[in-house]
Amino acid sequence: MSIIQNGISHQPIFEAIKPKNKVSVIVGSQWGDEGKGKLVDILATTADIVCRCQGGNNAGHTVVVGEKRYAFHILPSGLINKNAMNVIGNGVVVHIPQLFQELDEIEAQGVKDCEKRLIISDRAHLVFDLHQEADRIKESGKSSIGTTKKGIGPTYASKAQRLSLRVCDLVGNFDVFSEKFKLLANHFQRLYPGLEVDIKGELCKYKKYAERVRPLVHDTVAYMNQALQDPNLSIVVEGANAMMLDIDFGTYPYVTSSNCSIGGVCTGLGIPPNAIGDVYGLIKAYTTRTGAGVFPTELLDDTGDRLQELGSEWGVTTGRRRRCGWLDLVTIKYSHMINCFSALALAKLDILDDFDEIKIGVAYRLNGVLLDSYPTTQELLGDIEVDYITLPGWKQSISDCRSFDELPNNAQRYVRKIEQLVQIPIRWVGVGPTRDAMISIF
Repeated sequence: MSIIQNGISHQPIFEAIKPKNKVSVIVGSQWGDEGKGKLVDILATTADIVCRCQGGNNAGHTVVVGEKRYAFHILPSGLINKNAMNVIGNGVVVHIPQLFQELDEIEAQGVKDCEKRLIISDRAHLVFDLHQEADRIKESGKSSIGTTKKGIGPTYASKAQRLSLRVCDLVGNFDVFSEKFKLLANHFQRLYPGLEVDIKGELCKYKKYAERVRPLVHDTVAYMNQALQDPNLSIVVEGANAMMLDIDFGTYPYVTSSNCSIGGVCTGLGIPPNAIGDVYGLIKAYTTRTGAGVFPTELLDDTGDRLQELGSEWGVTTGRRRRCGWLDLVTIKYSHMINCFSALALAKLDILDDFDEIKIGVAYRLNGVLLDSYPTTQELLGDIEVDYITLPGWKQSISDCRSFDELPNNAQRYVRKIEQLVQIPIRWVGVGPTRDAMISIF
């Protein structure tokens, strides 16, 4: 049977077809919370398809439109655009109860027909409550790394161990699904003897979820590759988490369990590398981090507290206080090496309005020696010293500025200095939380 979504009709594809279109990708280039949802929202206003490719409901993307604030965790932020289709790719791990809770909450805020504009990969792996409970048990011990306790890590571990269940299992033969779920539950109970699983109750719950989710489930690999044959479609990929939390390239082990750098787009959606077009990196005008792990430019003083307060730095998903520090360009350059950003979006510049001077971390030293590569271990990263440059503040509000020329000279100088040092153009500057408070620079 062919699938028709957003005007695309396709049969399963069994031979490679060179893409005629490219996707635009949005990647967090620090430790997350850079404001990706806001840029996705801006690009999604003209997008035909918005995709999630990795992570799960450990993401926290905030979109502010007028007086309304929307918080997305598992759903693509493109649902705000009533004309856009939204894809949850095979690389995403899906907690079905959270998915429908979030759908209901978004629709209650006035966003209509969400389920008609959402498709979920049949290959996406499922997060169960037992994964979340295992996450909580693990995080309560001495080996805690500060996860969101949403079960994301245990689910990806189940996937790697080939024990996981996928969406196709849920909407397929439910007797087979039930047997697989029992095996998974037994496995986790052996790993965590105190973990209790109501197998009968869970299966009863998921039998109902299977009926509601079935209309949303499709072969998204075929769907995406067919979409790439239409050069007139605008396709946006919304990265979750951020580059420095990438399982391979982030500050391991204080990372997430997926590839949230550019490689995760191909593996998480089943599209070829030559389908990737512009890659936009999100950076905050300062740096924040949630959870544990070394943070070279962290400010453990009144300035850090001030940034936290002014920036309302609390996690969207966890509600935890974010650690704050000066902008770290060593991290941005490292992120650029892996993602090759076409341009950057600089968020929350307005939070620096009242500072007399602003520092930027520009280099790392170890025992006085300038480093030419990013430290691999937490031990090395904890021993480095940061070289800073200091720029004058602008000491006035920029929240009403709507063009780059309207920014005070010192604010412009700060933006241009970042461009100069990282050699990446800054295309957007955020001066407030709303959609219209993102200045475009062309």
